[in-house]
Formats: sequence, structure tokens, C-alpha cells
Amino acid sequence: MARGEVTVKPDKTWVEAAAGRRPVDLLLKDTRLINVFSGSIQRVDIGVHRGRFVGPGQYRARKVLRLDGMYLAPGFIDGHCHLESTMLTPREFARAVIPRGTTAVVADPHEIANVLGLEGIRYLAAASRGVPLRFHFMLPSCVPATHLETSGASMAAPELGLLAREEWVLGLGEMMNFPGLIAGDPSVLEKVRLFRDRVMDGHAPGLMGQGLNAYISCGIRSDHECTGLKEAREKLQRGMWIMIREGSTARNLEDLIALVDERTARRCLLVTDDRGPEDLLERGHLDAAIAKAVALGVDPVLAIQMVTLNPSEYFGLRDLGAIGPGYRADAVVLSRLRPPRVEMVLFSGRLIWQKGRGGGPWGKPVTEGIGSFAVAGLTPASLRVEARGDRMRIMELVPGQILTKQCRLRPKVRDGTVISDPSRDVLKLAVVERHRGSGRIGLGFVRGFGLKRGALASSVAHDSHNVVAVGVEDKDILEAIEAIGRLQGGLVVVENGRVKEQLPLPVAGLMSLWPLRRLAERHRRVRQAAMELGCTLEDPFMGLSFLALPVIPELKLTDMGLVDVGEFRIVDLFDS
Repeated sequence: MARGEVTVKPDKTWVEAAAGRRPVDLLLKDTRLINVFSGSIQRVDIGVHRGRFVGPGQYRARKVLRLDGMYLAPGFIDGHCHLESTMLTPREFARAVIPRGTTAVVADPHEIANVLGLEGIRYLAAASRGVPLRFHFMLPSCVPATHLETSGASMAAPELGLLAREEWVLGLGEMMNFPGLIAGDPSVLEKVRLFRDRVMDGHAPGLMGQGLNAYISCGIRSDHECTGLKEAREKLQRGMWIMIREGSTARNLEDLIALVDERTARRCLLVTDDRGPEDLLERGHLDAAIAKAVALGVDPVLAIQMVTLNPSEYFGLRDLGAIGPGYRADAVVLSRLRPPRVEMVLFSGRLIWQKGRGGGPWGKPVTEGIGSFAVAGLTPASLRVEARGDRMRIMELVPGQILTKQCRLRPKVRDGTVISDPSRDVLKLAVVERHRGSGRIGLGFVRGFGLKRGALASSVAHDSHNVVAVGVEDKDILEAIEAIGRLQGGLVVVENGRVKEQLPLPVAGLMSLWPLRRLAERHRRVRQAAMELGCTLEDPFMGLSFLALPVIPELKLTDMGLVDVGEFRIVDLFDS
């Protein structure tokens, strides 16, 4: 139950309203009901009383809303997202997604938790109060994500236990340390035991066979990291709910759409995971995922089921995700289904948004940032890579994925130092520790950015969120890192030693205080500035943010060095 909600008690007054013996609060007149229970569309009137549906039927009502045959669907539920990736505070996020039909989200706050620990989680929970959108949280299972990086906080089972029974907590968030769980790591098993009677999300890219059996047997019941159909089928067949991700960088819907049919759709969810501000503004939220699924051949009712009844059943949200007697009156009015066009949104039986008229109130705005920055002073020598061999491990981007490939190339050397080689699209990559001011820095090289000059830097670097920078010349990389420190977090583009464009992120170095339109415009400017330097990625900073995530194959870079994800260890930049 969300804070401030009133639970309907099955008293005589409620029973009389549902039975039609007394007027209901609201009648939704002449709707085409998307019935997610039966998979059908029905032409009916729907009664609403005390913020909940009393069901279809002929009711007397204190107020009537005539829908003239428009479609009525349950409010959309995003079953897996990171609010931090939108760069919006909860209030501004709600203002962005409610007009898209989203009325509830299940958020994993492990980004801000890796920076600020319990303080960060409580900050998001507090900022979501009073907002007309249902925020449910999964507690992060991996803070830090691995022992191969430096995070701003550490959360073991005792720390998780302090929040586990809060009313806004559903369970344990994505278990990224699947190697540790499969190996029987005691600290990982302790977290799983703490949530043994709660829902636990998975995060196990490529895991199959007996290792998958061990993972699922610990109580992990979902996965959003499937990128191939074979993997997704095996996980579904062994009892997992498959969250089909359609985010800003990782877009798996097209590759996994063949998994969805009338027999399997009830075990599939559409989720966004990481969706950036420009995507939210221009393409949408779950409505965009539904539209793409429908365009790829999924029946619209099945697609809506995947963002309503399916997530509600998986997460145990027993009174959400459907339009039926006793369910909370969160609903979306659609003028069409192919693609969905949202006309109105109801929350607890109140009309909170209408096309052409706006909506609100949205709750109290957040006006102050949180967190601090501690980037130690660096020198040009900090970025020097000594040539120690003729074959070098290179991280190679995979278009449309957060996976990277590992390849080996001959380095370009000048005066005994390895330098970027834009002619082969090989650029220097640096990750600088920013939580303790240690000065620790990891150096490597990446192929696939396309930069011809200048540098980019960001304090959004999954999951520990140290400063990540990529560039052609060391002087520009150094200036970009220093500019991030001056901002106390943000995104920066540098050319010829000067800041070309920047976006401040004062909330833990991850989020803005601005509304979506202003944020998206500034984000567009920094993205465009990166493209003017030659970058070929659609979203350079989203792509950059995942290069420091050492739980996604094959090769990643942290402040401790180059990580071979398959071997789960730090490896040398040069082949031995």
C-alpha cells in the first residue's frame, strides 16, 4: 500500500455500492474495457467507489465521465526501472510518465545506493511521497556490485534488514553477483535468506544450464538481461518471468519478440530498465514499448497485459494491474490501440491528466541536491599508459547492447606511451575513483565511439558511479575529469582544453533538479556536442556509463583496472 492510501474495508457501505444499492462516486460511461483477465475487449460501463473499481454494470453515480467508446486499460506498471537513469527526481519523473499512461513503477535504487547507501535510498523514498504515481522499491542486492571497483557505500544483509520491512519495499533487487551466488558465497546467500519469503529479481546475462538451475533454486524468479531467444526460452521454461527490456541503450524487444505468444505471454513483462530523458520526452515510456511490440505483431491486449496484470502478479501487487471489483482505480483512457494513444489517466479514481488540459498536482518539488564529490587532483602523468607489449586488450562496443566484446590490437605508441588512435577508432578510456579522493585510476582503450577529437566525461558510470572519461588527447580527458569535479557531478564535453557543453547533476552526481523538458534540451545539447566531435553513438553518455559495469560481459574498466567479466578478475592491459 502506498503512503497516504486508504484501504477499502469490506463494510456495508462498500458492499451496497458494489451491489448497486447506493450511488458510486464515479461512473465511467461507455468504455471499451481492456479485460486483461480474459484477453478480451468489452463494451461496458465501469463504476468507481472510494478510489477502487466496483466493476462493470449499471450504476447510479454522483459523477459521470463519458468516454464515448474509448478504450479503458489498467494503469501501466513498469516492473523494472532505475529512476536515476532518467536523471529526474521522482516528482519530475511522474510528470513525465503519467501522460504516457504509467501509474506505477518498481524501481531498483542501486545507482544512488552505490553512491550514498541507505541515505540515498531513503532520499528517493521520501521524494516519492505525495506524488500521484505508485513508487515501489526493490532493495539493491549488490552494493557494491563487485569487489573489483570502489563504490561510495557498502550494503550487506544487516543494512538491507534495516529497510526490508518498510511498506514501500517489495523485495530484493536484481542479483547481479550470480557467480557469487552460484559459488555459494556466504555474504550473498545471507542476503537471499533475508528475502526468502519475498520477490527476488535476477540479472544473469548468458547464464544457462546447471548454473541457471542453481541460481533459480535460490529463489530468483525473473531476468531482464536476456539478449537472445535461446537463453530467454530456457529461462522461461525453468520458471523465470522474462522481463523484455526496451531501454535507451539496451533494446531487446526485437530480438525476443518471438518468445511472446498466447501460451507464454503471461510470463513476460515489458520493462524500461534504463531510459534517458530525451527518450522519455520524444519516444515515451511503456507506451513506446507497447507500440513497438504491437508493430512487431503482438496482439495489443497481450501487450497491455505485459505491463499490467503480469507485473502485478509477479510482484504480488494484488489490487493493481486490472480493472475489476476491488482493484485500485488506476486506469488509462486510450483513443486507439495501434499504436496506443493516451487521452486521460486516472489515479485512485481521480482524473489526474487529460490531453490538452494537463494535470497535477504533482507533489512538492525537490530543490536541493544531495551527496558530495571527492576527485583527487590528477596530473598528465596520471593518464600515461606505458607500452609493454605489442598486443593490447581492447573493449569493443556492441551496437544496441550494453555488452562489450574483447579484442586484441596492436597499440599506437609515441615516445614509449600508448595513445589514442582515432584512425582505427581506438580511444583512451579512464575511470577515476570519486568517493574517497584516493586518486585511484583505471586506464584502458575502447573501440566504437567514433570520436575524432576532444573528450567526454560523466559521473554516471554504472554501478559504482566513479568518473568515466573517453577521449583522443590526454589534455582534453584531464580537463573533462576536472570539470566533472567542479560541477560536483554531471556530463561534460571538452574540445581543445575547454568545456564545450555540460549538464550538472547535483543529486548524487546522477540526477537533475530540472523538469523533463529543460533537462532533455540540455541533454540534447551535450549529446550534440559529442556528435560534433565525431561520436557515432545515438546516446554517447548512456553508452559511456556502462563501460564501467563489471558484471556485463566481456571486458569492462573500473578504477581498479581492466576486468575480464567471464573470469571475474582484473587482467593486464597487455597480453602476457
